[in-house]
Amino acid sequence: MTYQAKDFGNLIGMNGFSETLLNNHFTLYKGYVTNTNKLVDILNSKAKDATNPEYAELKRRFGFEFNGMRLHEYYFENLGGKAPLNKSGALSQQLASAFGSYDAWEQDFKATGAMRGIGWAILYQDNITGQLFNQWINEHEIGHLAGCRPVLIMDVFEHAFMTDYGLKRADYIAAFFQNINWGVVESRLK
Repeated sequence: MTYQAKDFGNLIGMNGFSETLLNNHFTLYKGYVTNTNKLVDILNSKAKDATNPEYAELKRRFGFEFNGMRLHEYYFENLGGKAPLNKSGALSQQLASAFGSYDAWEQDFKATGAMRGIGWAILYQDNITGQLFNQWINEHEIGHLAGCRPVLIMDVFEHAFMTDYGLKRADYIAAFFQNINWGVVESRLK
């Protein structure tokens, strides 16, 4: 199986995100797809030897490249929306149940994304209980909640905002919120 980079060109022209920023981000994403495919090929050709340090490091690297690919796909897919969240829909009701109100959830999600460091802010749903959590993820492969489904993904690595916003991460987060495709986000709920 070879992974193919998805085309997110429909996001060009999105308010708050320059064409330069988006094209740079798409190029970075395509690199994760390329490197995931390279690692699959290399690992398929290697002897399955846990004592071989090269094999072990390639296996570890696979999580970084694969998650980098997949998280960017989720991120781009949950952008491009123009309509506000349906306040009577399932997502809004679940956010209110988990956080006390939509506004309390939004404040917590934005605070999670504004934390110092590089990574991702992700709204997860526990596949067993249905509970919603906002979580910070370092890198791509570190900190994911086992048994939870990503519902809303916000990239907070510098490449996602520096071109347009410099160090003003809060301005990027505000632009992100203006462009959430709530239909896609709600479709990820179980």
